[in-house]
Amino acid sequence: MRHFRLYNSDAFEWLARRRSQSIHAVVTDPPFGIVEYESSQLRKMRNGNGGIWRLPRNYDGHKRRPSPRFTVLKASDHQKIEAFHRKLSQQLFRVLVPGGHVVIASQNLFSHFVTEAFDSSGFEIRGQIARVIKTLRGGDRPKGAHKIFPDVSVSPRNSWEPWLIFRKPCEGRVRDNLKRWETGALRRPSRDVPFRDLIISGPATKRERAVAPHPSLKPQLFMLEIVRAVLPCKRGIILDPFMGSGSTIAAAESLGYQSIGLEILPKFFRVASDSIPSRVEMNAVFFENERQDNGKKG
Repeated sequence: MRHFRLYNSDAFEWLARRRSQSIHAVVTDPPFGIVEYESSQLRKMRNGNGGIWRLPRNYDGHKRRPSPRFTVLKASDHQKIEAFHRKLSQQLFRVLVPGGHVVIASQNLFSHFVTEAFDSSGFEIRGQIARVIKTLRGGDRPKGAHKIFPDVSVSPRNSWEPWLIFRKPCEGRVRDNLKRWETGALRRPSRDVPFRDLIISGPATKRERAVAPHPSLKPQLFMLEIVRAVLPCKRGIILDPFMGSGSTIAAAESLGYQSIGLEILPKFFRVASDSIPSRVEMNAVFFENERQDNGKKG
């Protein structure tokens, strides 16, 4: 039985039509800088001729995937980022039930704009998850002067990615909210282990990238941890308003959670529709292997 629904739709238009207090959690990786998924920027990335997408050199015979250069954003772009997240947070606040969590990927250079937007819309700031990953960019020497200044880096090399956590205020105490709305807390990985705000994460596997080609693909092992946590009572609807290739939806389906995915770009909507079943099958194999390993240890 399929537990998800996908819509090739503009997120803001869809949210405006959605009835209030009908979503229990949101897990999403939006277009960080707003501009990187504009058609002109995607065309420049494909053609390899600049724009916001950084096309790194090949090292040791390995071709590195492009990544957005958020240092090129202007003050006007920062204003767009804040306005985008303010509009998003206002609409999410309306459709979420009390105690519903939003876990949203961000970027260190402008996560403060996102936090300000959600705070001003009435959300509680609940911290952030550090996704520790070694394949992020940064740490380069000055462009055109790397030989003159071999001992300096223009910026730190990114080693972690922030996923911000917000919560719509509960009705009364957390335990009361859990009883009425089944939200307000985060599900523990096990009874003896709390959900932690630091997750060691590798990149998406070659097999994942083969079935779900997307420039910002997130690995299922990481998404399973995040998605699992946001429904503390294992019931409710998870929304991803910017689903891209469908990583959130695949994780939710693997866990038996109900979910809704929205994607405005037809190309990525097709990628999500085609790849989600394959990734659910991959996750099933992972769960079975983990079960067998635990059985041997026991």
